[in-house]
Amino acid sequence: MTEAVQPLTARRSGPIIGRVRVPGDKSISHRALILGAMTVGETVITGLLEGEDVHRTAAAMRALGARVTRGEDGVWRVRGVGVGGFAEPAAPLDFGNSGTGCRLAMGAVTGSPVTVTFDGDASLRSRPMARVLDPLSRMGLRTLDVAENGRLPLTVKGPAELYPIDYEPPVASAQLKSAVLLAGLAAPGETTVTEAEATRDHTERMLKAFGAKITVKPHGEGRRITLHGQPELEPVHVQVPADPSSAAFPLVAALIVPGSELILEAVMTNPLRTGLLATLREMGASIETLAVNADGGEEIAELRIKAGPLKGVEVPAARAPSMIDEYPVLAVAAAFAEGQTVMRGLSELRVKESDRLEATAAMLRANGIAVDIEGDDMIVTGAGHAAGGGMVTTHMDHRIAMSALVMGLGSEQPVAVDDAAFIATSFPGFTGLMRSLGADLG
Repeated sequence: MTEAVQPLTARRSGPIIGRVRVPGDKSISHRALILGAMTVGETVITGLLEGEDVHRTAAAMRALGARVTRGEDGVWRVRGVGVGGFAEPAAPLDFGNSGTGCRLAMGAVTGSPVTVTFDGDASLRSRPMARVLDPLSRMGLRTLDVAENGRLPLTVKGPAELYPIDYEPPVASAQLKSAVLLAGLAAPGETTVTEAEATRDHTERMLKAFGAKITVKPHGEGRRITLHGQPELEPVHVQVPADPSSAAFPLVAALIVPGSELILEAVMTNPLRTGLLATLREMGASIETLAVNADGGEEIAELRIKAGPLKGVEVPAARAPSMIDEYPVLAVAAAFAEGQTVMRGLSELRVKESDRLEATAAMLRANGIAVDIEGDDMIVTGAGHAAGGGMVTTHMDHRIAMSALVMGLGSEQPVAVDDAAFIATSFPGFTGLMRSLGADLG
């Protein structure tokens, strides 16, 4: 866990220019480690995101009995213990700031008859876990101890017998869906998850790649996912594409800093992750797709971004699952657009590393941007420029920190953040990468 506070300031910058590949996708990295640990044999992972969140998941898999190593060539290898084969860890699993790693691991350990304590930092301890425990308890997981309001730290014990369920998540959450599917690997028969809205499908794609029998069918506006339990997963070579959520930061910087031209390499363009690209293009952004390929079962693309004027738009609530992590930096783009940008249906932002809805609004207000919150909607009134000059409280939230720094690159006055240390949880090397493109950070 990062202890030292690291204030950082972004100043109006020259053009953002260059060609770069951002770090590997965090969602894929977590899942590759967890599924590799549930496989018989050795899974090879290239391009793994080497941020603190992912390192926490790697450490948890080691504690549960898997052999997880990193070679000098940067290639990771996971020798798994099979479905239902986790060993009882000697100490609590500390997931630091990582909600994804924690919730997915809860699902993964449900199929093993072991007692496990889950914990994390102050931010993770404030986030809800009860909605994950609910379906897992229906499958047989026993909760032995839990903090107030169903939060960390909590201790669970895997059942002697696991039951498949037919589950309809109460909210659109890929983490919740994935926890149930990972638990369903050890259950006899079929485990089914019916989504009212489609969420990112990396777990389904990766389960199929590892040899699980899984079917996905349309169901109204969402999907019905059926997993056949008790497979013997087969080790594979996972190539982790560049993270679109991380790519969002240099991308928006290039849009708002005059004269910028940036090429982003190998960005994952899974249709359930491209809500930000669709929204920015509606705003008038110059984002050109230069090449499309496949990498590790996911579509990737090379993107060219050029600075230019943006206009306000309305972002429908139905788009939220495909861009839930990108709203803070979209709000920055909206601040530099002409007119109102209305972002609807953002309730899920309230239970991230911070209350991201309120934290994003506070970030904008501190820098002279007009913003209103009406229920779960955020309305940003842009004027084509931003005054800046504010100090942003990050609340230990890496995406608030990076969004604020991006805003400072285009603002009239510098923008400071109280702590940039937590950026490393998802984007190690962010500061150096942005400086290499021309950003004034210091």
